[in-house]
Formats: sequence, C-alpha cells, structure tokens
Amino acid sequence: MKINIKSKNIILTQPIKNFVEEKINPLEKFIKVMHDGKYSSPSSGKEKSIPVAWVEIGKETKHHKKGPFFRAECQIVSFGKSVRAEAVSKDLRAAIIKIKDELQIELKKEKGKRILKRRKGKAFAESKVLQKEI
Repeated sequence: MKINIKSKNIILTQPIKNFVEEKINPLEKFIKVMHDGKYSSPSSGKEKSIPVAWVEIGKETKHHKKGPFFRAECQIVSFGKSVRAEAVSKDLRAAIIKIKDELQIELKKEKGKRILKRRKGKAFAESKVLQKEI
C-alpha cells in the first residue's frame, strides 16, 4: 500500500513518519483479504492500482479547548471504494492510533459485506443448478 503523508502546522520528522507507516501499513491485510490476496480483477484479469492511503496530520490552531490539540485524518482508496477516518487528541500518536482503529473497523465491515455478497452469489448459482436438474 502506498502512503502519502501531509503535515500541517508541524514539522514531519522521520520518527513521526515511521510511526504513521507502522500503524497504517497493517491495514493492507484487510484489503488483500477482501480481494483474495490479489490486486487484480478475477473476471477481467486486468491489474488494478494498488491501494493508496492519504494521511494528514497537524496541530489544531483554532480549538475550543485550551492547549495544543493534534488532528489526524486518513483516507484509504482501494478498488473504487473509499474509507475515511479522522480524530482529534491532545497527543499526536493517540490521534493516529484512533484513526487506525476506526479504519480497521470500517475495513472489517466492508470485508463482511463482500463475503456476504459472495456467499449469496454462490447460493443463487447453486439454486439455479438444482432447478435445472429437476
């Protein structure tokens, strides 16, 4: 998965960049599971683009509470589907962990939908075969 990181009102240091990549990269396994571990369309055989994650981190300049607040936002685009999450926290790392958790929940929901759709398709095909035999 390709990760594009943008920082706003803070300097993007290598440790922050490594932390973001460490938290967002494991989400790729949910995307691969949804597509049978391949980045290609089974029906057409054409290669599709790899998933891309756009991450924006920054310091909130105008906030209703006192003190510095950090904002993290991430959008993952894969195979025409988009999953998005954002979080605000007093700690930048906590905000990144929150978006990782939200994205993981959303990707699991999408995975469940795809599996259910696949199962319904198989059941429909089997019922057609049984109808032809009778």
